[in-house]
Amino acid sequence: MRAVDLIIKKRDGGELTQAEIGFLIDGFACGDVPDYQMAAWAMAVMLRGMTAAETLDLTLAMAHSGEVIDLKGVVPVAVDKHSTGGVGDKTTLVVEPVVAACGLPVGKMSGRGLGFSGGTLDKMESIPGFRSDLSQEAFVAQLKQVGLVLAGQTADLAPADGKLYALRDVTGTVPSIPLIASSVMSKKLAGGAQAIVLDVKVGRGAFMATVDEAGQLARRMVEIGRRAGRRMVALISDMNQPLGYAVGNALEVREAIETLHGRGPADFREHCLHIAAHMLVLGRKAENLRAARQAARRALDGGSAWSKFRALVEAQGGEVRSVDEPDRLPQAAFVLTVPSPGSGRVRLVDARVVGEAVVALGGGRSKKGDAIDYGVGIVVHRKVGERVAKGEPLFTVHARSRAERDAAVERGLEAFRLTHRQVEPLPLFYRTIRG
Repeated sequence: MRAVDLIIKKRDGGELTQAEIGFLIDGFACGDVPDYQMAAWAMAVMLRGMTAAETLDLTLAMAHSGEVIDLKGVVPVAVDKHSTGGVGDKTTLVVEPVVAACGLPVGKMSGRGLGFSGGTLDKMESIPGFRSDLSQEAFVAQLKQVGLVLAGQTADLAPADGKLYALRDVTGTVPSIPLIASSVMSKKLAGGAQAIVLDVKVGRGAFMATVDEAGQLARRMVEIGRRAGRRMVALISDMNQPLGYAVGNALEVREAIETLHGRGPADFREHCLHIAAHMLVLGRKAENLRAARQAARRALDGGSAWSKFRALVEAQGGEVRSVDEPDRLPQAAFVLTVPSPGSGRVRLVDARVVGEAVVALGGGRSKKGDAIDYGVGIVVHRKVGERVAKGEPLFTVHARSRAERDAAVERGLEAFRLTHRQVEPLPLFYRTIRG
């Protein structure tokens, strides 16, 4: 078998067999298939696509290119949640403790932010002392003891996916739906998940621009999971405006803490309850979504979810006093609340513009390895459909210097559009795709 023959086969629209895909992935992982050949194959996939069978074979090949965690003897059902990323998306910080507090253990491997999309690990690491670099043994032990663990992906988990993603990032092949789907699902399968809820974002602050595109990706991932024997559901959710109010690592942790105390922004709270309910149904802790929502609401409002979050922080070395007293979390030196330049209803809060402004403040990465300032960010005070009068607070900038603050003010004003017409609030979710 030769890599060049498989490149040509896919270039000409052929369907690769399981053995041929396995040959490519194994060869690429060990260095026998060089980057330039894998890049050519990825471009062929980008242009020609892959069948459902091919995508499953690719996913399984990448999942088995390294360690595969087996949680069957650790917890009755291993349930996971994955978001395709967004602006202000601190959902994991609330959903996972809620689900764990309802008696369904959650062991999750999360990622870091890159570009305008924030990362769960960066948010949690704004808590002094919090460690996300857990070994597989520590991951399993904490899952047994606490019922909740939130760690980074180890280098041994789906390593072929890591290599292929890095290559796609520099060869213009990131937008391929089969390659995105297999990348996400290979990590989920390798991480031991038996039931998976996917939160697929769509809109200005998401990778998928339209509901139809997001639906294609969601259906492909659900089909992969179903064929691999997993219980699946995908939710397509809005990311045209930030989720909640806060964008920025420590600011988002504070907002998550507020929500875990039964408060928090209404849209964010509802988003978390909806996802948690689906996880509880998939994990067979509730017979239907109505019962699951009631259980999730009790955990959120009754304090048991907050107790789980504190236990998570403590178990992973975080300073619990910093979450009990959020003013101890990192804070920016320069804070300025910007008044609305006009009156009307909010027509647009461009999530991408807000996210990019936070990256420019130092709250995100332009490239891997960039240092992060945990205290900076932007808090929006008005959402789409809400009325604002001239001079009322529109957003607040948290910056480390006056120059960066002033630049963020300019950029933040570009994110907002007002109108005198009636504007309907944006929906939180568009579609549900089940396996």
